[in-house]
Order: sequence, then C-alpha cells, then structure tokens
Amino acid sequence: MAIVLFDPADRESFFPLTQTRAVAAFRMGMLTIQQRWQLWSNQPVFILTAHYLQSLYPVIEQGTHIWIDATVLPDEALLQQILQLQHGQAVQDAQGIVACCIESDEGPFSLAEVSPRLTYIHTWQHPVNRLMYAWDLFKCNDEWARKDFGLLTAGSIPPSLSHTNQVIRPDLVYVEEGAEVEFATLNAATGPIYIARNAVIMEGSFLRGPLYIGEGTVVKMGAKIYGATTIGPRCTVGGEIKNAIIMGNSNKAHDGYLGDAVIGEWCNLGAGTSNSNVKNTGGEVKIWHHSTGKFVLAGFKCGMIMGDYTRTAINTAINTGTIIGTCCNVFGDGLTPKVLAPFTWGSKGITRYEFEKALQDVNNWKKMKHSELTVQETEVLKHVFEHIK
Repeated sequence: MAIVLFDPADRESFFPLTQTRAVAAFRMGMLTIQQRWQLWSNQPVFILTAHYLQSLYPVIEQGTHIWIDATVLPDEALLQQILQLQHGQAVQDAQGIVACCIESDEGPFSLAEVSPRLTYIHTWQHPVNRLMYAWDLFKCNDEWARKDFGLLTAGSIPPSLSHTNQVIRPDLVYVEEGAEVEFATLNAATGPIYIARNAVIMEGSFLRGPLYIGEGTVVKMGAKIYGATTIGPRCTVGGEIKNAIIMGNSNKAHDGYLGDAVIGEWCNLGAGTSNSNVKNTGGEVKIWHHSTGKFVLAGFKCGMIMGDYTRTAINTAINTGTIIGTCCNVFGDGLTPKVLAPFTWGSKGITRYEFEKALQDVNNWKKMKHSELTVQETEVLKHVFEHIK
C-alpha cells in the first residue's frame, strides 16, 4: 500500500504555481509536500494531479492506497489516524474528506464520486491545517522549516564548520557533505540552518535562520538572507532575501530585494529587480485570486507569486501583492501591474509571447544549467498557453 497525494478540486486557488505543477510538488520549509509525507509516513508516495500534468510524475501503482488531500499539513495524531484506514474508510473534517483508502483503479479523481462508495467516515474533531492560497507557503515557512530540520537531522551529529566562519548556535546548523562554506556568518539563534550537499556559500554571506539552502545552490558574496527562507536546488542567489521561497533551478543572483514571495522554477530575476512587500499606507495587501476572479486580502506583508519559466529585466520594480504567470518576459518602466497573465511579454504596452519563441528562450535558460525542455514539459507549456488566461 502507498500514499497518493491528490490535488484539491480548486487548483486555481494556487495559480500560477499549479499551472505547471501538482500541489504535492510545492516546496515549503526544508522539504516538498511529497517528501514530507514520505518521511513522516515511511511509505512510498505518489502524486495525482490535473490530467495535463500527470505525465510529469511516476505512474501510480495498482492496488489499495491511501489518498490524501495534498493541501493537508500533517501532524502526528492525524497521520496515525490516516495510516490506520482500511479499504472503504475515510477521515473528514468540517471542510470535507481529508483522506480515504480505496483501490487505485477506482481513482478518486473526484471526491464527490468517491464518497458514496465509502463504508465508514471518521469525523476528525481537531483542527486540520490546510494550505488555502499560494501565499500561505511563505506564511507557513517558518513553522515548517523548524519542524523539517528536526525530521532531517534526527539522530545525526551536527558537522563541524571551517574555523573561517562565524557561527551562532552551531547545534542548529547542519551542512551536508560536499557543501562549501567559508568566511560566512551563520546565525541559527533565530532558527535552524540546513545547507544541502554541493551547495556553495561564498565569502561574506550573512545567513540567518530558519533557512534551507538546496543541493548545488550557490549563495554569492555578500548575500544577506533572512529567515524564514527556502532556496531550492540548483539556484544562484545574492542581494537581500527575506521570508521567501524559490522552488528550484532559479536565479536571483544580484542586488535587489525579494521578500514575502514565492518564485517558481526556471525563473531569473534581472540585476536590481526588487519587489515591494508592504503598502506605503501600511494597510492590508490585496492580491489577485484566480479562482474567484477577485482581489482578496493577504495580510500586511505580501510581495509576489511568480510562476515557472518567468524572467524579469534589470531594475524591474514589482508592485506589492503581484501575481506573475507562467513563462513571462517582464520589462518596462515603473511599477509592474499587479496581475500578469501567462506568456506576457512586457509590462507596459503588454503583448503576448509567441509560443515557439517562448520555448526557444526557456530552452536557452535551461541549457545554462545543463538541462533542456522535455517533451512532457513542452506539452504542459502548450496547454497553459492555449487554455489558461
């Protein structure tokens, strides 16, 4: 038996991130949602998502599995209740089904279709934490970075760092084998710091926890990174970053500010690009919610959400509470609009990216990291281009 993490019916609440990925592939804290469930449950974990994205993930094995809403954030008591489910049983809360146990060939593509076939539903009386919006990722990042650090380092002895570094609370700093860290300042008094293998922390970097630096990521000289920040694998980062998530394979390599934000994969922020995360009035930030077609309140600090394959020109000024879609080329004077659709070209006098040109440009960027667009990724981009506005 395995676990299958399925997307919620309202995937659009997480646009633009779910335009090109499943919810279970979101990175938050020090793990993806899929990785977190694997470590918590010690079970193989598969992903069920929108049909046009399913080819990006391994085929789900046949058999009886536990199907879990991918937006659900685990706790120990809920996990044990879920793992005890037998065929035909489910756990629900006030918002609906949290998890159910069913044959894979029955396929819970729609919980409305699955529910009548369930023989027993346990109502969970305690609060179930769920992600509701894309910006919940950076709002929850501090909490989950701390939890994930304990999970990743349980039973391990923190390694010693080079004497060239200044380290506060070395017991909360973990550096995997192969990482290079020299002449840096690491302050884990505010939260744990985890640096994955083959990462490079250049001299003069200031790192403050909670913080995760992914495998093969480069932190450039003089970078200032505050918690709670998550930098995924194979990124290049510099300048000032605070309470942000970069999913992976993306660059913010130069000076400029990134705060209270989520950046997708294969993105590049040009030198001097900065985002505003607080309104000049000090009021609550409104941000576009694709699912309802309205602006919604997102708290007093909210920078931007940027979809995969998007790039900004040098000195781009990004407005407070901005949504930037998949595969945009953002440039222009003044503050950007608060909403940019997928495949936007420019930000003033906006036109649309030509699809073949967009593919060529994405491939150029991927080659810089010794990669290239796959057939599956190309089909996903084609779907977004043709069907998501």
